This record gives sequence, C-alpha cells and structure tokens, in this order.
Amino acid sequence: MNTLVVLIGPTAVGKTDTSLAIAEHFGCPIISSDSRQMYSGMEIGTAMPSKDELARCKHYFVGHLMPGDYYSAAKYEEDVMRLLDEEFKHHPVMLMSGGSMMYIDAVCKGIDDIPTVDDETRAMVLEKYEKEGLEKLAAELRLLDPEYYNQADIKNPKRVMHALEICYMTGNTYTSFRKRDTKKRPFRIIKVGLQREREELYDRINRRVDIMIEQGLVDEVKNFLHLKNHNSLNTVGYKEIFKYLDGEWTLPFAIEKIKQNTRIYSRKQVTWYRKDEEIAWFHPDNIEDIKKYIEDKI
Repeated sequence: MNTLVVLIGPTAVGKTDTSLAIAEHFGCPIISSDSRQMYSGMEIGTAMPSKDELARCKHYFVGHLMPGDYYSAAKYEEDVMRLLDEEFKHHPVMLMSGGSMMYIDAVCKGIDDIPTVDDETRAMVLEKYEKEGLEKLAAELRLLDPEYYNQADIKNPKRVMHALEICYMTGNTYTSFRKRDTKKRPFRIIKVGLQREREELYDRINRRVDIMIEQGLVDEVKNFLHLKNHNSLNTVGYKEIFKYLDGEWTLPFAIEKIKQNTRIYSRKQVTWYRKDEEIAWFHPDNIEDIKKYIEDKI
C-alpha cells in the first residue's frame, strides 16, 4: 500500500533538517504543510527552506502563491490529494512536513464539504473587516451563527471572516456545514512528531527570531505594507513589525513580541498534536530511529 509519512512538530523544532533526511532516505519529494511558506516573498519571516535546501529534493507548496492570493485548507486538501494520485505512481512513500494544524488535518482526515466562497462575497467581507474591524464582524457572527461563535477563536480574523462569508453566501449558518466526518484515505498514513524540552525549544525560537532580524525581516515586511490587512500577512513576525513600521512600537519591543507570540503559538501546536494518539514522538537528533520506525510501519 502507498504510504504518506506526516512529519509534524512545533515551530523551530527542526522539521526542515529532519524532512530532508527522510526524503533523501526514501527518495521522495516533500509536500509542505506550512500555510505561510506557500507565499512568495515571505522567505525570512516564515523560515522558508533555503535555496540549497530546496535544491536537495523536490518541494511542493513552497512559494507558489502571492501574498494577496486567497487559499484555504479545503483547497489544500483538494490540491494535495490530486498531487498524491500522481506522485504515488512513482513514489510508494511520500512525505508531508509542516506545522499548520488545519492543513495537516485536511489531508489526513478530510475537511467538511463547505461551499466555495465566490469572489464578490469574499471582497465584501474583506472590505467590512478593513473598514469596521474584527470586533464588529465578531458581533455580527454572534447574531448569525451563535453556535459557531461560542466555539470559534473570535480573535482570528480568518475564522470569523470565513464563517461570515458562508453565512452571507448561503443564507445558512456555518455550523450547518461542519459535520466533522473523517474521510477514508486510499493510502497508509504514518505520523511522526518532533519534540524538544520546552527550554530547548524556546531557546531555538529566540535565536531564530534574532537571525530573522539579521537577515532583513524588517525590509521584507516593508514590501507588504500595502497588503497588511490580508490574511496571509496576519501572522507572527509580520504583524509585530507592521506595528513598528506604523510607529506604535519600538523595534526592540516588536522583536520581543515576535519571540513571545512564537512561543505561545508553539504551545498551541503542541496542545493540538497531543490530542492525536497516532503520532509517534522523537527528538530530532534521533533520525536513525525515525527512519527505522517508518520502515517498520511500511
């Protein structure tokens, strides 16, 4: 049976090096499941693989979108399933690696068949967000779909905006489309998780942010000032620098907030992963144990 190896773990844990070692061992491409590394021009702030790393093996879903483009977990599921159909003809083992929880679940479990939002509705909701702000949109969601409002992360613009798009476009609640049925996949899935002690991980996060600043993160973010309200730029590393560029924060304060928010995000990732009993956990240094575990499962 064809096999999809899914390599996951919190940000800065060491997925890039480990994914390259696994991909080279099995002679397969890497499917990125990092929702921000898909955007061109955001190389520094998303810790996108370097040119040398990208040259070591074929990568999919890295830098193939423009920051203003709309993309979703549902579209990712569709695109990856189509890609796997083709790649499994040549590679019995494929590797998917990244830290975006919704995107990983979309491929492993499937995503609800929620209607595709038309361009007119999406533009209308984006305009409302830019003019009225997130709080007004959240209040409207509370009226239109109180069930989803009570369980959603209402501080996440993407979640609130998408739910409203569905409400506006269909006349029904977003909740009515969320069945949460797990889809059966025609391939084996092996999940490998990378973990480090919290202190070790936090040190890596802090050092990575310092390196990003040295590499020119501020100048990279300047290129996207005109797009700062787009969802692709509403991410750690960019939103803090926007506040510096807008004069709200000093640069040292913005850098410390990037580190803090990245650490918070890493905790959210770990909490999400811990619910999945199918994940086998390893320290990134134990690459030979990881390879053997995969081989034994195939």
